Amino acid sequence: MIAFLSQRQLEAEPSRRLSYALAMLLGCLAWVSSLPLAAAEPGTIAFTLDFPNSDPEHYSISVQSDGHAKYECTGKVSKDSEETETYQSEFTLSDATRARMFDLVSQAHYFSGKIDSGNKKLAFTGTKKLTYKDGQHDASTTYNYSPIPAVQQLTTLFQGVAATLEFGRRLTSFHHYQKLALDDELKRMEMQARVGEISEMQAIKPILKEIYDDASVMNVVRARAQRIMDMGNGTPGTR
Repeated sequence: MIAFLSQRQLEAEPSRRLSYALAMLLGCLAWVSSLPLAAAEPGTIAFTLDFPNSDPEHYSISVQSDGHAKYECTGKVSKDSEETETYQSEFTLSDATRARMFDLVSQAHYFSGKIDSGNKKLAFTGTKKLTYKDGQHDASTTYNYSPIPAVQQLTTLFQGVAATLEFGRRLTSFHHYQKLALDDELKRMEMQARVGEISEMQAIKPILKEIYDDASVMNVVRARAQRIMDMGNGTPGTR
């Protein structure tokens, strides 16, 4: 009887080992599935404009998928000067603008294929460059004018943001060196904001707040700075 049971146990041993191995495998799979997935490489969109004899003659805006953005430009110190300065600003885009930009990149098929119209008769409005990079894409395109709607809309979005940052650059300079010029500059900014030519006013909120908090600035100017801050976020309209 003892020998018979031992024989059955020996015959059952491979099955037990297999069951044990399967249990271990399932346990490992469950452990691996509980681990956080490795984050995909974040996407970055960048827009660059080079337009000699304009102000600024060069600027670039880069936007990450989390909304963090950076503006850099080379522009005149003042409209009456030929001296230029380099200006940089970091800010956070509104969720709506960030999402729209990344959606338009997808609609533009990540800038594959022909982007520029190739029409030499069109007026030159600056050399524009769009780039996009993430874990699966690394593409760029250069154009003067594109007939592709998604590229047109991206261009308008970036130019609207750049216009806002340029107001920020000039307001910073005027606040430090030419306070009497603040009123006209803020009037122009308020008007353009109301017709949708600029967007993302929160990007220059720090300088607007500095002007509002400065008791040495005229009250009418401070009030205008407050109104612009109160306008909140927006997207540029069609030009």
